Amino acid sequence: MRLRLTALFLTVSMSAAHAAAASSAPAQVEIPLSSGILHAQLFKPEGAGPFPTVIALHGCGGLGSRSDSVQPRYRDWAERLLKAGNAVLLPDSYGSRELGPQCRVKETHVKARRERVSDIAASRAWLMKQSWVARDRVSLIGWANGASALLWAVRPQSAARETGPDFRAAIAFYPDCRISAGLGWSTRVPTLVLIGANDDVSSPPACRQMVDGAHGRSALARIVVYPGAYHDFDRANTPLHAAAASSDAAAPDRGHLGTDSEARAESQKEVAEWLAR
Repeated sequence: MRLRLTALFLTVSMSAAHAAAASSAPAQVEIPLSSGILHAQLFKPEGAGPFPTVIALHGCGGLGSRSDSVQPRYRDWAERLLKAGNAVLLPDSYGSRELGPQCRVKETHVKARRERVSDIAASRAWLMKQSWVARDRVSLIGWANGASALLWAVRPQSAARETGPDFRAAIAFYPDCRISAGLGWSTRVPTLVLIGANDDVSSPPACRQMVDGAHGRSALARIVVYPGAYHDFDRANTPLHAAAASSDAAAPDRGHLGTDSEARAESQKEVAEWLAR
């Protein structure tokens, strides 16, 4: 009898685990581009919606890997946002163009200010046609190269020509702000920049200059600089690393388990509050 109960328990547990895994598995979607198809992964709550939706933009390491369509860091964020009631769309800017990681590529063919901004516009246009989307609550979140693309996409000059509400909010994790700061960046939607004070890949001073320069001639822009935190601080279980010679590394460039963990926890609160505005 005990063996039967144990077997039954294991069967139920395995079925529950399988169901939980299946419920959080993303769906593959195809988004039309002027020059092809943009492949994306979609995490969506059950039901008809409408749901607030986040377009999540990967860094130069790409969205997925050979073994997983979504890298653990992006999956962790997607599932966190999903639990809060958001749908999450992750466009694959590199894989869709049959490209691998672009972190140390000298001549990139997918530019943050060009192709990736086009991907953002195409993703938004696709979402505007979905009945389950709360059209006035579509936001952006990006990491490193994806965050740099986000900064270009929210500039007043990049306003979407299509009808419908604009982005609700934008959150940029450790973007490269140097070009934007020099161009007198401003934003048409509330934009939050999150960066570590010890980030030696992106430039905290340039991001501070960029945000401070936008005050008074822009929608709300805010920056949070986490003391002692490094590039990629929000990646779970960040180990100690030597700095990599890259402007946007695929793996953490350097991390300190204490300060990065604290910054990661604080950033999760910041993101939740910013999206709930």
